[in-house]
Amino acid sequence: MNNYDTLSEAVNGLQARGYKYDFNLKPHCLECPSLKLEIHPQDFLVNEVYRFEGMSSTDDNSILFAISSRYGVRGILVDAYGIYSENISETMRTKLRQINQ
Repeated sequence: MNNYDTLSEAVNGLQARGYKYDFNLKPHCLECPSLKLEIHPQDFLVNEVYRFEGMSSTDDNSILFAISSRYGVRGILVDAYGIYSENISETMRTKLRQINQ
């Protein structure tokens, strides 16, 4: 796993390593809008996680997930630290906490 100083540096680094799709978080799955694909918890792995703290506000805190799926789709999910308090299923919450290296 690499060390990154900024979110944008991490996004660029992961994209350069093949994590080229953007994922959106849904209550029971990840959505890949560009492929019109839903990826359910049993179908993906969290490979890396990076946390970034904002300099001026806790609202700027973010978390970046590098994710691979059984479909061969690799991408990133960016969200606020409060991701675990979002309206997501317990299965999704548990899956996002499991890092497979």
